[in-house]
Amino acid sequence: MEVRLAAQGWAGAGRVALLAVLLCLWCRAAAERLRYSIAEELGRGSLVGPLARDLGLSADELPARKLRLSEEKQYFTVSEENGNLYVNERLDREEMCGESASCSIGFEALVHNPLNVFHIEVTIEDVNDNSPAFSKASLDLEIGEWITPGTRFPLEMARDADAGSNSLLTYQLTSNPSFSLVMKEKPGGKKLPELVLERALDREKQSSFDLVLMAVDGGDPARSGTVQIRVNVTDANDNPPVFSKSIYEARVAENLSVGSLVLQVLATDADTGSNGRVFYSFGSVPDAVRVLFAIDSESGEVKTVGSLDFEEKSKYIFSLEATDGGGLTDHCEVQIDITDENDNAPEITILSLSSPVPEDAPTGTVVALLKVRDRDSGVNGQVSCELSGEAPLSIVASSGGSYKVVTASALDREEASEHRVTVVARDRGRPALRSSTELVLEVSDVNDNAPVFEEAAYSAYVAENNAAGALVVRVQARDADAGANGRVSYWLAGGSAGAAGAAALVSVEARSGALYAQRSLDYEQCREFAVAVRAQDGGSPARSSTATVRVFVLDRNDNAPRVLWPAAGAGGAAPAGGAAPAAAPAAFEVVPRSAEAGYLVAKVVAVDADAGRNAWLSYELVQASEPALFRVGLHSGEVRTARAVSERDAAKQRVVAVVKDHGQPALSATATLHVVLAESLQEALPELSERAAGAEAPAGELQFYLVLALALLSALLVLSVALAVLARLRRAGPPAVLRCLGAQRFSVAGAAFPADFCEGTLPYSYNLCVAAPARAVPEAAWPPPPVPILSAEELLGGDSCEKPSPNSSSAVVGEPPADPDAPQVCKAARSLPLLSLS
Repeated sequence: MEVRLAAQGWAGAGRVALLAVLLCLWCRAAAERLRYSIAEELGRGSLVGPLARDLGLSADELPARKLRLSEEKQYFTVSEENGNLYVNERLDREEMCGESASCSIGFEALVHNPLNVFHIEVTIEDVNDNSPAFSKASLDLEIGEWITPGTRFPLEMARDADAGSNSLLTYQLTSNPSFSLVMKEKPGGKKLPELVLERALDREKQSSFDLVLMAVDGGDPARSGTVQIRVNVTDANDNPPVFSKSIYEARVAENLSVGSLVLQVLATDADTGSNGRVFYSFGSVPDAVRVLFAIDSESGEVKTVGSLDFEEKSKYIFSLEATDGGGLTDHCEVQIDITDENDNAPEITILSLSSPVPEDAPTGTVVALLKVRDRDSGVNGQVSCELSGEAPLSIVASSGGSYKVVTASALDREEASEHRVTVVARDRGRPALRSSTELVLEVSDVNDNAPVFEEAAYSAYVAENNAAGALVVRVQARDADAGANGRVSYWLAGGSAGAAGAAALVSVEARSGALYAQRSLDYEQCREFAVAVRAQDGGSPARSSTATVRVFVLDRNDNAPRVLWPAAGAGGAAPAGGAAPAAAPAAFEVVPRSAEAGYLVAKVVAVDADAGRNAWLSYELVQASEPALFRVGLHSGEVRTARAVSERDAAKQRVVAVVKDHGQPALSATATLHVVLAESLQEALPELSERAAGAEAPAGELQFYLVLALALLSALLVLSVALAVLARLRRAGPPAVLRCLGAQRFSVAGAAFPADFCEGTLPYSYNLCVAAPARAVPEAAWPPPPVPILSAEELLGGDSCEKPSPNSSSAVVGEPPADPDAPQVCKAARSLPLLSLS
């Protein structure tokens, strides 16, 4: 019992699993193709079905998934709010599908993100909206009175444009004792009404009968149509025409030219005369048949009068009628099959195009969805598609005549920013027809390229002492990307001194890549340095690359030579034209008096901080106590004797050498060397002691005194000219303007000099004019002189210096006697001009 229950449990679980699998398969199939069924003649806006829900889409997903329809004619529309499918225009099944047993409309629903296509089929169900109709308003029958009862007369069939049960017709005849109505079954289930003569007619009693034939369809509610039948009783036409076939069939190509013969029908009548003459005509046929075909009423030839199109309708079925001269008729059916010809090229419809597509899209990304349709049938409607053009794309067939264009390999916008391919659709007809359309796929940029410098390493040469802000070099990097991804900015990324050290030397402009000097460069401090410049694009994430810029500083002649020996201050070395060094013990060289020509006295050692020609030094002798005694090596700086030392040469010699570089302009420095001519150091010591006590003035002080002497000589020249002019004016008489030389002026004490001029340091004299004191004001006397005054006679009376006498008459009245210890006054006037007080 337990085993049986377990087996039943396992069987139940298996059935559940099978149902789940079938349900998944059914759902997947439903997701691929959805079917709806609606009745025709629905008004616009009528609901067809919940399309979004059936596709598994919620209302929140609709904006992002972009559900839309793709169909040639917009019979339906989908709501953007709820995703329901609605009727967009009135649907007439008879107009759309004609007499076809089934009528449906197929189209595609597109869903994006990701892109997918679903096939939708809507079946249009017939509604009994058409009443049966006869082609004629009335039928005329001629029946001879000799016709025996039971004879049947075929009547015109009514036509109902509906389909299915709505087009199945039944017929009713108004009650009449002479006639009845029977139905004759035809192939396809249709019924042909026939009028049956129930009793013999007597033309003399009643020559005509008026009957009404009613056709009723099978719809609910039923619709009906009527036709009037007028029966005329005639004599002697007792044989109706008879077709040779009840059904005539023909097969013609759709490209059959207008006026071509399709088939020929034949009916015979056993009567003679006018009663045996047969005329052919269309029976109850739709207007579409009359537009395409015509029948010759006498020959029975059916010809085309319009262009046939297999794609519109592949088969035509209609009836023909043969009537003799007596009014008797017969009917036959004509079936014309239209064969397909390859007269339609494939039609390509672009359902969706995803352009632009990012260049990093993976292989197999769907970029376009196409639908290809060929209206032909059979092999003429079988289509193959291919891509023409050089592009990393391929086309893949999908279901329902759809094709997907996918990426076949990686895209690269830098190689091609857009791809143009031609979609070629070709059928398999003979000859094959083709059509094409162009797809333009733009590729959007992705930041997949780093900036690339034109050079991996740059070299720049900058002369020292440059101005701050001077352009050093301009670097440039190119980025193959576009837009912000290709916009390059430049930054300092470091260098030989690091990013901070490089920033103190140069800066880079972010947009142009120009490097500018931050300060003036000095070759002696920094001869070269390297900085790293980073180029970074504007993508996200950003990409960058680095280049090295090596800056070489070029030397300029901005440093004068520096004398190392003799040292400045100690050996008398100084830059040419520079300030005198501070006082320090002077270095000296001892040269024996027995030295011959070429004796090495000393070597001037100098260096130049510059480089190249700016540091090439040459030496020259510019000053010496005995210029012919010494010479200096042009390039070595060695000071040697030019001749043998003689006894007449002074013991102390001073040699000044100049050191020049080869720059433009050349800079120089001087070196002063003191030489003592002595056989030994003990012999040279007295000279050195005397030199220490009364050292010569430094070169700078000597220059100062030279300038001062030049200024004094210039002033003396001007004063001499002035005195000459005054002397000439004095001999000519005192002018009015010189009041001080008039009669009212007098000399207080004559020419007089200060007492202390024995050294003769005053280089020239002074003349002083003062006004005489008034007679009435004795106190307005000349102030007492600060030094004793000698008269001109006393001054000129002797040549030696002596003390003035206290009783000298040259003393100013009222003054105390001169101090006997007063300084001596030089009376000699050898070269000193007189100083007169007048």
